Amino acid sequence: MVIREGIVAAQLIDGKALAQQVRDRLAKESAELFAEKSMKPGLATILVGDDPASHVYVRNKQKACELAGIYVDDYKLPANTTQAALLALIDKKNTDPNIHGILVQLPLPKHIDSKVILEAVSPLKDADGFHPYNFGRLVEGHPVFEACTPKGVIKMIESTGITIEGKRAVVVGRSNIVGKPLALMLLQRNATVTICHSKTRDLPAVCREAELLLVAIGKAKFVTADMVREGAVVIDVGTNKTPEGKLCGDVDFEPVSQKAGWISPVPGGVGPMTIAMLLENTVESAKRTVGMI
Repeated sequence: MVIREGIVAAQLIDGKALAQQVRDRLAKESAELFAEKSMKPGLATILVGDDPASHVYVRNKQKACELAGIYVDDYKLPANTTQAALLALIDKKNTDPNIHGILVQLPLPKHIDSKVILEAVSPLKDADGFHPYNFGRLVEGHPVFEACTPKGVIKMIESTGITIEGKRAVVVGRSNIVGKPLALMLLQRNATVTICHSKTRDLPAVCREAELLLVAIGKAKFVTADMVREGAVVIDVGTNKTPEGKLCGDVDFEPVSQKAGWISPVPGGVGPMTIAMLLENTVESAKRTVGMI
């Protein structure tokens, strides 16, 4: 904890700064890969439809790729694109030797089955880490690609210098994208893990047991100070909007920051690290194809 103007407050886990460090490292690795193997890591980005938020997300990911020395193969498809046409494009990118990661931006239009599309991506190019094969490898403890958001959360915890091993970790939320894979990653690092959800009894009491409190439920300012253990590490994965239109997380930041030891902000916390892990997965995939890892 730190003292600001006489008030004890949590230390901030700066996702933007951590993501910058990752991008700088990956830029060097990409340059080394090109120098040694004449290869540039390649990411195919596929966006279907006109969702404004999705366009912003993809643009941010593409900009980050450029900074990390990753080639971007960009596809923007109309909203009426058929599922068959999208599958054909994915199949083409699965066999493209210049592409090492494939990103299909969600959500997809309602007439397209997201599950079918995500499972069509080659597990060896599944930069998002969503494919059932990669989830199964994670369960076994031998992951190839780890899902980007939980992978970023682990990096954020490690950045504090606090050891995960032996800690009581509480994951609030059980989605396939964040909650479940995050719980498995913590378990592999020898934390004692509890997963909470909408049916959990006395959720505040369970949260107060957590030395590591990881929140991903999509409810604005849901976790309040009375739910947090003194000195806990609190990572807020949520992105919501207040009635005034401001971004906020699942954690009531100001009061909780007076009690936690470490806390991540929204925005500027998990979001930048999620993108950084997408880049890391892509570079690792490229290096794997030429036997460098």
